[in-house]
Amino acid sequence: MQSPGELRWPEGKRGCMALAFDLDGPTGDAMLNGSIWSSPEYFTFGSYGPFRALGRLLDLLHDFQLPATFFVPAWVVEQWPEQCRAIVERGHEVAFHGYRHESFFALSPDEQHAVMEKSTEIFQRYLGITARGFRTPSGDWHASTPEVLKAAGVLYSSSMRGDDRPYCIEVAGFPPLVEIPGKWEMDDYASLAYTRNPDFPKGGDRTASYALTLDNWQREFDGAMDEGLCLTTLFHPKISGQPGRILLLEKFFAHMTSRDDVWFARCDAVAEWYMQEYQHAR
Repeated sequence: MQSPGELRWPEGKRGCMALAFDLDGPTGDAMLNGSIWSSPEYFTFGSYGPFRALGRLLDLLHDFQLPATFFVPAWVVEQWPEQCRAIVERGHEVAFHGYRHESFFALSPDEQHAVMEKSTEIFQRYLGITARGFRTPSGDWHASTPEVLKAAGVLYSSSMRGDDRPYCIEVAGFPPLVEIPGKWEMDDYASLAYTRNPDFPKGGDRTASYALTLDNWQREFDGAMDEGLCLTTLFHPKISGQPGRILLLEKFFAHMTSRDDVWFARCDAVAEWYMQEYQHAR
């Protein structure tokens, strides 16, 4: 893992913000083990993301003229191709997020290759794009995953937690894999996802205060920008794209765009720029 020292962001900006959303739909463990087909409540909760929340979110990004990256399981692209095409048509990036939100940590190299090949074909067939980015669906990966990603033509991942700046992961026989690290504090699930089960601690709050959540996000953003760092998000349309929460995002976007020293960019643009800087630094 290598990273140069202080980064000089494009356009003379002080810091970098790469908004990112995981459009998971109803994929994940329940789909992989088959239980989702006997749980209409969970299925509709997931499908709300691409079916209803995504359009609201795309409109908000347009209003603020903010670029974003959407990490999308290929199964979701198959089921909601029109909605996913709208992401591309409105100038945003669509990147890999597994086929059905598989745990790459639990997959063999051959199984990982198969997921990447299937996802690549689906993205090309339904969206007409060759994706360049990847976010591990499980929050972790197998030791072989960087090589699998490079073999699939991936430029960058946004999966690990090793820095608050981009860095390079060396992969034998390939150019480095750029990592754009995230942080759980910028995951809307951590504060806004409502769950009935488990109810623990009994009687406790199941979602955080929206005002405190906004304050947390703004502090993370300002701290990162003040230090000249790179911040990305792990937001989910089905969580923060709901009517009350979209107002929370609106206030967050207004706070972000009130600064004139921030480079707002898609993750692929951040990775391309970083590779140029990294190669120059070498």
